[in-house]
Amino acid sequence: MSHAGAADLGGENLSITGFGTLAAARSNTEEARYVRSNQREGTAGTTTIGLDSNLGLQATYKFSDKLSATTQILSRKSTGDSFTTELMWAFAKYQVNDDIAVRVGRVVMPTFLISDYQNVGYANTMIRPPTELYGSNFLENLDGADVTWQHSVGDTTFTVQGAAGIVHGKVYSRSAGKAERFQSPHAAIAFTAEHGPVTLRVAHVRGKLTVNEPALDGLADAVAHAGFGQFASDFSMREEKVISFTSVGLMADWNNIVVQSEYGMRRGVDKMFLADADAWYVMAGYRFGKVLPYYAHGSFKSKPSVGIPAGLANIPALYGAMSGVLARTAQSSDTIGVRWDFAKSAALKVQVDRVKPGVKNALLQDVTAAGVGKNVTVFAAGVDFVF
Repeated sequence: MSHAGAADLGGENLSITGFGTLAAARSNTEEARYVRSNQREGTAGTTTIGLDSNLGLQATYKFSDKLSATTQILSRKSTGDSFTTELMWAFAKYQVNDDIAVRVGRVVMPTFLISDYQNVGYANTMIRPPTELYGSNFLENLDGADVTWQHSVGDTTFTVQGAAGIVHGKVYSRSAGKAERFQSPHAAIAFTAEHGPVTLRVAHVRGKLTVNEPALDGLADAVAHAGFGQFASDFSMREEKVISFTSVGLMADWNNIVVQSEYGMRRGVDKMFLADADAWYVMAGYRFGKVLPYYAHGSFKSKPSVGIPAGLANIPALYGAMSGVLARTAQSSDTIGVRWDFAKSAALKVQVDRVKPGVKNALLQDVTAAGVGKNVTVFAAGVDFVF
């Protein structure tokens, strides 16, 4: 966990740290639901503490200078209606030498610039990572192993991290009205360079996914029955399909100027109904003592990775259904906020997001007919803390 203080309990070999966020959020409409990545409830015109609040604990035990074990648990609202506790990290680490370390168990998926501490609100300027980018890939950890090489050359530290294993988790399916369990083999590699106040990170993740949703499977079967077997096979994800995600991120904290930006590309290596997507955000702020106002802009655009055969236009019902599923989507947002570090290891944040949906309302959920194309404003305030 980054940017958190540690309390030594049970001797100097054991350290226990914690982090959390207590925040309330409310959107200005009941005609669309604003949610975080892979979240069910979010907010739709009601005040909720479930959008951004969480509580995490992390324990590390050092068996020797080379061998240690770490676990991290996190309570939050995700794919269900209530707070649940998840095992986020659970690994043994062996420091081979000054440059190389190996971890085995449940480890972080190095997808984003802030993957190591994206759930630690205190370690981040904004209340939440921009949904435009972080909603396009919600996988946070995998069960397997990673190897990290870290070496300094002058004032610059270079890090290379490779990870491979099986992702286990749940994803909320709105068409089915429930959370579905899944498992997926994944591998990732990330390159990081740190020079003074500047950090640059490039990551690439590749995995195999299967998606079984009755409505989509039924649509694929209907298209195949109509004589478009190859298109149905390309569209369906009942069998494993390979997908990749590549990201580039940059952050700097220099002379009270704070900037952070990331760009991500999701691509179907195989053809599938899950759309290709490009997403990015840029955030900038200026620190006045303990007060840091900031502004951010995010963008998400997607396009289908499989094309509809022209002949399907002769079957209007199927063509219309497929056109709806495979339509391009888009969303952008503007965010203003302020962070006040009012106490040691605690910060108050107030943030307003103005979400502008494009085609198909992109990342907004449960959009009513009256809410189609309408902007959504989300107000949030809360306290981040570490202990």
